[in-house]
Amino acid sequence: MLHAEIEISSFLKARRAALDPADLGLPSGIGRRRVRGLRREEVAQLAGISVDYYTRIEQGRAPAISDSVLDAIARALRLSGGEVTYLRNIAVPRRRSEADCVPGPVAGQTVRPEIRQLLDAMATSVPAMVIGRGLDILAWNALGGRIAFDLDALTPDRRNTALLVFLDPAARALHPDWEDKAVEVVGNLRADSGRHPDDPRICEVVNELLARSADFRRIWEAQSVRECLRGTKRLKHPDVGDLEITFESFRLPTDPDQALVTYTAPRGSTTERRLRELAARPAAARGPAATSLAV
Repeated sequence: MLHAEIEISSFLKARRAALDPADLGLPSGIGRRRVRGLRREEVAQLAGISVDYYTRIEQGRAPAISDSVLDAIARALRLSGGEVTYLRNIAVPRRRSEADCVPGPVAGQTVRPEIRQLLDAMATSVPAMVIGRGLDILAWNALGGRIAFDLDALTPDRRNTALLVFLDPAARALHPDWEDKAVEVVGNLRADSGRHPDDPRICEVVNELLARSADFRRIWEAQSVRECLRGTKRLKHPDVGDLEITFESFRLPTDPDQALVTYTAPRGSTTERRLRELAARPAAARGPAATSLAV
Protein backbone atom coordinates (compact mmCIF):
# COMPACT_ATOMS: atom_id res chain seq x y z
CA MET A 1 0.00 0.00 0.00
CA LEU A 2 1.08 3.63 -0.45
CA HIS A 3 1.92 6.05 2.37
CA ALA A 4 -0.80 5.91 5.02
CA GLU A 5 -0.89 9.72 5.09
CA ILE A 6 -1.23 9.87 1.30
CA GLU A 7 -4.00 7.28 1.30
CA ILE A 8 -6.10 8.95 3.98
CA SER A 9 -5.57 12.38 2.43
CA SER A 10 -6.61 11.23 -1.04
CA PHE A 11 -9.57 9.27 0.28
CA LEU A 12 -11.02 12.04 2.45
CA LYS A 13 -10.52 14.68 -0.25
CA ALA A 14 -12.26 12.51 -2.83
CA ARG A 15 -15.17 11.73 -0.53
CA ARG A 16 -15.85 15.35 0.45
CA ALA A 17 -15.50 16.44 -3.18
CA ALA A 18 -18.19 13.91 -4.12
CA LEU A 19 -20.82 15.49 -1.86
CA ASP A 20 -23.21 18.26 -2.86
CA PRO A 21 -23.53 20.86 -0.06
CA ALA A 22 -27.14 21.52 -1.04
CA ASP A 23 -28.02 17.87 -0.36
CA LEU A 24 -26.73 18.30 3.18
CA GLY A 25 -28.63 21.52 3.82
CA LEU A 26 -25.50 23.66 3.77
CA PRO A 27 -25.61 27.22 2.44
CA SER A 28 -23.80 27.96 -0.80
CA GLY A 29 -22.00 30.87 0.84
CA ILE A 30 -21.08 34.24 -0.55
CA GLY A 31 -19.67 34.09 -4.03
CA ARG A 32 -18.62 31.02 -5.93
CA ARG A 33 -17.08 28.02 -4.20
CA ARG A 34 -13.39 27.53 -4.82
CA VAL A 35 -13.56 23.77 -4.24
CA ARG A 36 -15.88 21.04 -5.50
CA GLY A 37 -18.03 19.45 -2.83
CA LEU A 38 -17.57 20.22 0.85
CA ARG A 39 -14.91 22.44 2.38
CA ARG A 40 -12.83 21.12 5.25
CA GLU A 41 -14.60 23.58 7.54
CA GLU A 42 -17.95 22.08 6.61
CA VAL A 43 -16.82 18.50 7.21
CA ALA A 44 -15.43 19.53 10.59
CA GLN A 45 -18.70 21.25 11.46
CA LEU A 46 -20.78 18.22 10.47
CA ALA A 47 -18.45 15.89 12.40
CA GLY A 48 -18.42 18.11 15.49
CA ILE A 49 -14.64 18.51 15.62
CA SER A 50 -12.34 21.48 15.18
CA VAL A 51 -11.22 22.56 11.72
CA ASP A 52 -7.59 22.26 12.82
CA TYR A 53 -8.06 18.67 13.97
CA TYR A 54 -9.89 17.64 10.81
CA THR A 55 -7.18 19.29 8.71
CA ARG A 56 -4.48 17.32 10.53
CA ILE A 57 -6.45 14.10 10.02
CA GLU A 58 -6.90 14.75 6.30
CA GLN A 59 -3.21 15.59 5.92
CA GLY A 60 -2.17 12.40 7.71
CA ARG A 61 -0.67 14.34 10.63
CA ALA A 62 -2.92 13.04 13.42
CA PRO A 63 -0.92 10.48 15.44
CA ALA A 64 -3.98 8.61 16.71
CA ILE A 65 -7.65 8.95 15.88
CA SER A 66 -10.38 7.59 18.14
CA ASP A 67 -13.17 5.37 16.83
CA SER A 68 -15.73 8.01 17.83
CA VAL A 69 -14.01 10.65 15.70
CA LEU A 70 -13.75 8.27 12.74
CA ASP A 71 -17.44 7.46 13.11
CA ALA A 72 -18.29 11.16 13.17
CA ILE A 73 -16.26 11.81 10.01
CA ALA A 74 -17.87 8.81 8.33
CA ARG A 75 -21.33 10.17 9.11
CA ALA A 76 -20.38 13.65 7.91
CA LEU A 77 -19.11 12.25 4.60
CA ARG A 78 -22.01 9.79 4.19
CA LEU A 79 -19.61 6.87 3.87
CA SER A 80 -20.88 3.41 2.98
CA GLY A 81 -20.13 0.38 5.13
CA GLY A 82 -17.18 -0.61 2.95
CA GLU A 83 -15.83 2.93 2.98
CA VAL A 84 -16.06 3.11 6.77
CA THR A 85 -14.08 -0.12 7.06
CA TYR A 86 -11.48 1.19 4.64
CA LEU A 87 -11.16 4.48 6.56
CA ARG A 88 -10.61 2.60 9.81
CA ASN A 89 -7.98 0.41 8.19
CA ILE A 90 -5.93 3.29 6.79
CA ALA A 91 -6.27 5.58 9.83
CA VAL A 92 -3.30 3.92 11.53
CA PRO A 93 -1.32 5.67 14.29
CA ARG A 94 2.11 5.12 12.76
CA ARG A 95 3.57 6.64 9.63
CA ARG A 96 4.85 4.36 6.88
CA SER A 97 7.86 5.02 4.71
CA GLU A 98 8.28 4.20 1.02
CA ALA A 99 10.12 1.04 2.10
CA ASP A 100 6.83 -0.29 3.46
CA CYS A 101 5.48 -0.44 -0.09
CA VAL A 102 8.45 -2.17 -1.68
CA PRO A 103 7.20 -5.49 -3.07
CA GLY A 104 8.57 -8.44 -1.13
CA PRO A 105 8.14 -12.19 -1.31
CA VAL A 106 4.55 -13.16 -1.99
CA ALA A 107 3.12 -14.84 1.09
CA GLY A 108 1.91 -18.31 0.22
CA GLN A 109 -1.84 -18.72 -0.05
CA THR A 110 -2.86 -22.34 0.24
CA VAL A 111 -6.27 -23.67 -0.79
CA ARG A 112 -7.47 -26.51 1.43
CA PRO A 113 -7.90 -29.95 -0.19
CA GLU A 114 -11.58 -29.96 0.81
CA ILE A 115 -12.16 -26.77 -1.19
CA ARG A 116 -10.40 -28.26 -4.20
CA GLN A 117 -12.69 -31.30 -3.91
CA LEU A 118 -15.68 -28.97 -3.92
CA LEU A 119 -14.38 -27.25 -7.05
CA ASP A 120 -13.97 -30.61 -8.77
CA ALA A 121 -17.46 -31.71 -7.73
CA MET A 122 -18.93 -28.70 -9.56
CA ALA A 123 -16.65 -28.98 -12.58
CA THR A 124 -19.19 -30.21 -15.14
CA SER A 125 -21.97 -27.74 -14.34
CA VAL A 126 -20.77 -24.77 -12.28
CA PRO A 127 -17.73 -22.69 -13.21
CA ALA A 128 -15.93 -21.83 -9.98
CA MET A 129 -12.64 -20.53 -8.64
CA VAL A 130 -11.00 -19.37 -5.41
CA ILE A 131 -9.81 -15.77 -5.16
CA GLY A 132 -7.22 -14.79 -2.55
CA ARG A 133 -5.52 -11.62 -1.33
CA GLY A 134 -4.86 -9.03 -3.99
CA LEU A 135 -7.37 -10.75 -6.30
CA ASP A 136 -5.00 -13.61 -7.06
CA ILE A 137 -6.72 -16.64 -8.62
CA LEU A 138 -5.59 -19.54 -6.43
CA ALA A 139 -7.62 -22.50 -7.68
CA TRP A 140 -10.29 -23.29 -10.26
CA ASN A 141 -12.24 -26.16 -11.75
CA ALA A 142 -12.21 -27.28 -15.37
CA LEU A 143 -15.27 -25.27 -16.42
CA GLY A 144 -14.05 -22.24 -14.49
CA GLY A 145 -10.86 -22.34 -16.53
CA ARG A 146 -12.72 -22.69 -19.82
CA ILE A 147 -15.06 -19.83 -19.15
CA ALA A 148 -12.24 -17.53 -18.15
CA PHE A 149 -8.81 -18.11 -19.64
CA ASP A 150 -6.01 -20.63 -19.78
CA LEU A 151 -4.73 -20.38 -16.22
CA ASP A 152 -2.36 -23.28 -16.73
CA ALA A 153 -0.47 -21.24 -19.31
CA LEU A 154 0.16 -18.41 -16.84
CA THR A 155 2.74 -18.20 -14.11
CA PRO A 156 1.23 -17.85 -10.60
CA ASP A 157 2.11 -14.16 -10.35
CA ARG A 158 0.05 -13.40 -13.51
CA ARG A 159 -3.04 -15.30 -12.34
CA ASN A 160 -4.59 -12.15 -10.99
CA THR A 161 -7.94 -10.63 -11.85
CA ALA A 162 -6.81 -7.01 -11.75
CA LEU A 163 -3.71 -7.60 -13.87
CA LEU A 164 -5.73 -9.48 -16.46
CA VAL A 165 -8.60 -7.01 -16.67
CA PHE A 166 -6.33 -3.99 -17.13
CA LEU A 167 -3.31 -5.45 -18.96
CA ASP A 168 -4.63 -8.32 -21.12
CA PRO A 169 -5.73 -6.96 -24.55
CA ALA A 170 -8.51 -9.57 -24.76
CA ALA A 171 -10.26 -8.21 -21.65
CA ARG A 172 -12.32 -5.60 -23.47
CA ALA A 173 -13.55 -8.14 -26.00
CA LEU A 174 -14.60 -10.56 -23.28
CA HIS A 175 -16.34 -7.92 -21.14
CA PRO A 176 -18.84 -5.83 -23.17
CA ASP A 177 -19.31 -3.70 -20.04
CA TRP A 178 -15.58 -3.33 -19.49
CA GLU A 179 -15.74 0.02 -17.66
CA ASP A 180 -18.18 -1.42 -15.11
CA LYS A 181 -15.96 -4.46 -14.69
CA ALA A 182 -12.89 -2.27 -14.24
CA VAL A 183 -14.58 -0.13 -11.56
CA GLU A 184 -15.74 -3.29 -9.79
CA VAL A 185 -12.23 -4.75 -9.79
CA VAL A 186 -10.65 -1.55 -8.45
CA GLY A 187 -13.27 -1.29 -5.72
CA ASN A 188 -12.52 -4.85 -4.63
CA LEU A 189 -8.77 -4.31 -4.78
CA ARG A 190 -8.92 -1.10 -2.72
CA ALA A 191 -11.11 -2.81 -0.11
CA ASP A 192 -8.56 -5.63 0.06
CA SER A 193 -5.71 -3.14 0.43
CA GLY A 194 -7.55 -1.62 3.40
CA ARG A 195 -7.80 -5.02 5.09
CA HIS A 196 -4.13 -5.81 4.41
CA PRO A 197 -2.30 -2.45 4.21
CA ASP A 198 1.16 -4.03 4.45
CA ASP A 199 0.64 -7.04 2.18
CA PRO A 200 3.51 -7.15 -0.35
CA ARG A 201 1.45 -8.88 -3.02
CA ILE A 202 -1.27 -6.25 -3.00
CA CYS A 203 1.40 -3.56 -3.10
CA GLU A 204 3.07 -5.30 -6.04
CA VAL A 205 -0.18 -5.49 -8.03
CA VAL A 206 -1.19 -1.89 -7.33
CA ASN A 207 2.27 -0.53 -8.19
CA GLU A 208 2.42 -2.43 -11.48
CA LEU A 209 -1.02 -1.24 -12.52
CA LEU A 210 -0.30 2.37 -11.54
CA ALA A 211 2.82 2.22 -13.71
CA ARG A 212 1.31 0.44 -16.72
CA SER A 213 -2.38 1.35 -16.99
CA ALA A 214 -3.77 4.86 -17.38
CA ASP A 215 -7.29 3.47 -16.94
CA PHE A 216 -6.32 1.90 -13.62
CA ARG A 217 -4.74 5.15 -12.42
CA ARG A 218 -7.90 7.06 -13.33
CA ILE A 219 -10.23 4.69 -11.49
CA TRP A 220 -7.89 4.13 -8.54
CA GLU A 221 -7.58 7.87 -7.94
CA ALA A 222 -11.38 8.11 -7.70
CA GLN A 223 -11.02 6.31 -4.34
CA SER A 224 -13.94 3.92 -4.84
CA VAL A 225 -14.26 1.29 -2.09
CA ARG A 226 -17.30 -0.66 -3.23
CA GLU A 227 -16.63 -4.34 -2.76
CA CYS A 228 -18.77 -6.37 -5.15
CA LEU A 229 -19.42 -9.93 -3.99
CA ARG A 230 -22.44 -10.84 -6.12
CA GLY A 231 -24.21 -9.73 -9.25
CA THR A 232 -24.73 -10.46 -12.93
CA LYS A 233 -22.26 -9.93 -15.75
CA ARG A 234 -22.24 -10.28 -19.51
CA LEU A 235 -19.47 -12.05 -21.39
CA LYS A 236 -18.65 -12.54 -25.07
CA HIS A 237 -17.03 -15.94 -24.96
CA PRO A 238 -14.85 -16.74 -28.02
CA ASP A 239 -16.22 -20.30 -28.30
CA VAL A 240 -19.90 -20.23 -27.31
CA GLY A 241 -20.94 -16.61 -27.72
CA ASP A 242 -22.83 -14.29 -25.39
CA LEU A 243 -23.28 -15.36 -21.77
CA GLU A 244 -25.21 -13.71 -18.96
CA ILE A 245 -23.98 -15.17 -15.69
CA THR A 246 -24.81 -14.65 -12.02
CA PHE A 247 -21.83 -14.72 -9.68
CA GLU A 248 -21.72 -15.23 -5.92
CA SER A 249 -18.69 -14.90 -3.65
CA PHE A 250 -18.52 -16.91 -0.44
CA ARG A 251 -15.88 -16.01 2.15
CA LEU A 252 -14.40 -19.25 3.48
CA PRO A 253 -14.92 -19.40 7.28
CA THR A 254 -11.55 -20.98 8.02
CA ASP A 255 -9.74 -19.00 5.30
CA PRO A 256 -11.26 -15.48 5.50
CA ASP A 257 -8.75 -14.05 2.99
CA GLN A 258 -10.15 -16.41 0.34
CA ALA A 259 -13.48 -16.41 -1.46
CA LEU A 260 -15.13 -19.21 -3.42
CA VAL A 261 -16.70 -17.61 -6.51
CA THR A 262 -19.35 -19.48 -8.47
CA TYR A 263 -21.02 -18.64 -11.79
CA THR A 264 -24.50 -19.88 -12.69
CA ALA A 265 -27.36 -19.22 -15.09
CA PRO A 266 -31.13 -19.76 -14.79
CA ARG A 267 -32.25 -23.28 -15.59
CA GLY A 268 -33.36 -23.57 -19.21
CA SER A 269 -31.70 -20.31 -20.26
CA THR A 270 -29.53 -19.88 -23.33
CA THR A 271 -26.54 -19.29 -21.08
CA GLU A 272 -27.10 -22.55 -19.22
CA ARG A 273 -27.25 -24.41 -22.53
CA ARG A 274 -24.04 -22.75 -23.67
CA LEU A 275 -22.31 -23.60 -20.40
CA ARG A 276 -23.24 -27.26 -20.87
CA GLU A 277 -21.89 -27.06 -24.41
CA LEU A 278 -18.66 -25.56 -23.14
CA ALA A 279 -18.32 -28.24 -20.47
CA ALA A 280 -18.79 -30.99 -23.07
CA ARG A 281 -16.08 -29.69 -25.36
CA PRO A 282 -12.69 -31.41 -25.27
CA ALA A 283 -9.99 -29.19 -23.84
CA ALA A 284 -8.21 -29.11 -27.20
CA ALA A 285 -11.29 -27.64 -28.88
CA ARG A 286 -11.14 -24.38 -27.01
CA GLY A 287 -10.79 -21.12 -28.86
CA PRO A 288 -8.33 -18.36 -28.01
CA ALA A 289 -7.84 -17.80 -24.30
CA ALA A 290 -10.19 -15.22 -22.89
CA THR A 291 -9.58 -12.90 -20.00
CA SER A 292 -10.70 -12.58 -16.42
CA LEU A 293 -14.13 -13.55 -15.23
CA ALA A 294 -13.13 -13.55 -11.58
CA VAL A 295 -14.32 -11.01 -9.05
